Amino acid sequence: MVPRWLSGFARISERSSRSRDAARVASRCILNLFPTRSIVTDSQNAPEVLPELSVSATRLKQAKLKKTPFDHSGGHPGKLWVQRALDVMFEVGNQAIFRRWEADSLPPLKGGVIYVATHINGLVDPMVITRVQKKRVISLGRHDLTTRPVIGWWARKFGTQPVLRRAEIEAGVVDAQFARYINDRSMLTVAACLAAGHSGVVMPEGKSHQDCRLHALRTGSSRSALAAAAIADEKGLPAPVIQTVGLHWRTHYWLRTDHYVEFGETLEIPSTHSAEDRTRLAAGEWVEPSHEDTIALRNRIFDTLSPLTPDAPDWPTLRAWKLLAHMGANKADTPLKTLKDEVRAYREVRDVVGDSSQDSLLDEAREAAEILHSRDLDATVLAQNQRLSPKSMGERTRGILGALLMISTLPIVLPSSGAQWGLARFMADGSDEGLDARTSYYMLAAMFSLVFFWPPIAFAYVALTGNGILALDDFTAFVLVILAFYIAARICILGYDLWSDNATASRRVKLSRSEDGERLTELLESIDSRLGALK
Repeated sequence: MVPRWLSGFARISERSSRSRDAARVASRCILNLFPTRSIVTDSQNAPEVLPELSVSATRLKQAKLKKTPFDHSGGHPGKLWVQRALDVMFEVGNQAIFRRWEADSLPPLKGGVIYVATHINGLVDPMVITRVQKKRVISLGRHDLTTRPVIGWWARKFGTQPVLRRAEIEAGVVDAQFARYINDRSMLTVAACLAAGHSGVVMPEGKSHQDCRLHALRTGSSRSALAAAAIADEKGLPAPVIQTVGLHWRTHYWLRTDHYVEFGETLEIPSTHSAEDRTRLAAGEWVEPSHEDTIALRNRIFDTLSPLTPDAPDWPTLRAWKLLAHMGANKADTPLKTLKDEVRAYREVRDVVGDSSQDSLLDEAREAAEILHSRDLDATVLAQNQRLSPKSMGERTRGILGALLMISTLPIVLPSSGAQWGLARFMADGSDEGLDARTSYYMLAAMFSLVFFWPPIAFAYVALTGNGILALDDFTAFVLVILAFYIAARICILGYDLWSDNATASRRVKLSRSEDGERLTELLESIDSRLGALK
């Protein structure tokens, strides 16, 4: 059976080829373009798996948790200068670990906003949301995020509110009474901030995981949202809303991958508390919403957020959808240029083809995609003729240029950035936090270069050079040296990207000359012939 979705590729690509300005004016929610379908995981069948506790998660520091700043009046518990500093640090971290990025335009919202998304990429997930929104941010995070050395200080000053999860309670790390005290205090702080017009970033699954579909949601985000609506109602403030977010990656655990932040449907939050309870909440006393209202809102969040995730039964199926999306677009003579284009296209494949085990086309696509994945390749390496092309002169030239750029900047990059990137590699390889923690460590290395590594190195350089550089005063020289560290790092990363393009081409050619490459060619020809029936 020839899949029906191929006929839609010309339409998808025509939309994606419009100007960026026109795309911003267009519907910000992809679901408005492609209605949802039955494959979306429902809240009743979502995976319900408690996280495996890392060593850090088992280290309970009650004294520090009690001292974590909070504010139930609506004032932000963090320091504004820390938010501004982290805005810059997030930008540096984003530039370091991602090669390309894109985000939908922010929806026009008057009141507070609570952003919710799936959570498969550690600290990178809240970072990419925080950097594209404009309001001051309040966040909920795992308890040890606020008590760790170094990171904990920044998290507390940022205003992050700690959460003690059911996993910690059931493992005996903390007693239920203390957990409730901390959680109620944190949720009320978040609710008060949202009612006052701030933003919140919450991962409602309550954990980071490595599945390509949404896990069962915890109730914390729903309870905070309902409390925020009640406080805003009591104080006559604009009602806060829930903004669903799709976080998309080429390959989320690869360094220098692409990401796309998609804003989905905005959910209104009903004010369901009684007048008496609204008054108590506004006065700084936590009052639980009803169980029925909490579950109803949680299910609404799940049903709206789930289609924004890959929502695939497994990663091989997702890679197969992406392969079919690229091949269909190539067949329609409209290749997918950006990650946003890829997301739109594979979502249409998902909607129609699904994960049917009876579809031999999908089986062939799975096998072909896994051959590519085993060589650290993906469907983007396919030429428009659906083949693996030989290495071009341009790719060879980029490899040489990239190597020259990296070598030329090493005298600056090694002393200024070598230590933190080496430490990040060591911690990423030895971490028990899971695969998602790898990019988090690299992001942190880039972020903290600005405050912990570059300033002392620059100070030492200026001190050793005597009376400044080129007759400039020492402070100006200090700033210029830090700027030189940043520029050198950016040039070195550009060189790495060019060298990576050449390395990818080499893997592509090596695969094409192997037995796996012969099998891949057979599979691609079979898939292409079946797609050709719709051409």
